[in-house]
Order: sequence, then structure tokens, then C-alpha cells
Amino acid sequence: MKTLALTAANMGIGDAGITAVLGYAVVFFGLVLLMCVVILMGKALAGTNQKAEVKTPAGAASPAAPAAPPAPGSAGEVKLFDVPDKEAAMIMAIVADKMGKPLNELRFKSIKEVK
Repeated sequence: MKTLALTAANMGIGDAGITAVLGYAVVFFGLVLLMCVVILMGKALAGTNQKAEVKTPAGAASPAAPAAPPAPGSAGEVKLFDVPDKEAAMIMAIVADKMGKPLNELRFKSIKEVK
């Protein structure tokens, strides 16, 4: 009895190419469909995570305003002990270069000259 199914042993190069292309198409279609589902779920749930605004009564005093935010990319203040600003900047740049990290990803707490 002859079977209609092709096996790997008697599959020609054309049949193998078509099978591979159809397999890739099915996988990529599934990935695109999954991506669309994740994006839609993210947009649907984004509205539920918004914080409710805190309403204060008209007669109540407003809380103190927070201090001005630091400049973009800064990680706070650095305490300098007997080191000029120019030398501190050079030291920070050298450390960032040797570590292979951007300067805004490092946090320097203090710089002190060792005598």
C-alpha cells in the first residue's frame, strides 16, 4: 500500500524548501500574534495602574514643596575633601573610563586626597 506522506528519505529539495518556508511562516505568525496580544494587554492594564490623585480639603495647608530635582543624569552630590573640582571631575572620568560604564551610571559619595 502506497502512502501519500513524504518522509525525509524520499523528500526532494523542492519539497524540503517548501516545508521549511511554511514552518518558518507558521512560527513567525505565532510570534507576531503573541506580540500583538502582549501589547494589547499592556495597554488595557496601563489604565488600571494609574495612582488616584490625593485631594486635600480647601482649608488644609498644602504639603511642603519637594526640593528641586537633580540635573538629568546626575546621581546626587559628591563630598570633596582637599580636592579641587577640576581634579575630582578628572578622577570621576578616569574611573568611568576604566570601568567601561557611562558616568551617569556611577555614584560617587566622596573623593578624598590620600596624603
